[in-house]
Amino acid sequence: MEPAFTSPEASHLPRWTWRDHARGTPATPLVRDWLGAELGVAASSVDLRRDALGRPRLAGVLQGFDVSWSHSGEGLLIALGEGVDVGVDLERARPRPRALELAERFFHVAEHAWLRGLPEPDRNEAFLRLWCAKEAVLKAHGRGIAFGLDKFGLADLEGGLAMTHPHAGLGGPWSVHEWAPRPSYRAALAWRGR
Repeated sequence: MEPAFTSPEASHLPRWTWRDHARGTPATPLVRDWLGAELGVAASSVDLRRDALGRPRLAGVLQGFDVSWSHSGEGLLIALGEGVDVGVDLERARPRPRALELAERFFHVAEHAWLRGLPEPDRNEAFLRLWCAKEAVLKAHGRGIAFGLDKFGLADLEGGLAMTHPHAGLGGPWSVHEWAPRPSYRAALAWRGR
């Protein structure tokens, strides 16, 4: 287990782990194993269900916890939080020659303007940061991309992404933590109190 935050006062905040994951294999058994170990229960007793929109939910005695996971390349990132809605996204870094075009079509207008103003070498990394953070927020929210990537905006403030253009339908307030869990990967963890 790797905590998302290391300060003692942050012990109640979401935590995460990285697992090696072969493409094409189910992630759920790895998720159950980690959740069982993390929560002190048998993996077989982890009551993991999907809601009507396909979002994973913990049920039964674990319903006060929330879980999210994402896989990309050979990695699986799992996040767990108590008393919060949590979402995580993992992306393997690769060239995205259409990043600006995708941002113009799908992102908030302020995010597109930010990306357009960046030099080409920085644009790919910034696009990936935005994508991961937006995916994490929408996973935690429960609607996923269907809610609309353009419905809210994030900006790079004080070295990290923060929501600057919220949408009433998202609720909140939202916290976003972004990092590189392994070389050539970007990740984001988003959460809000329940």
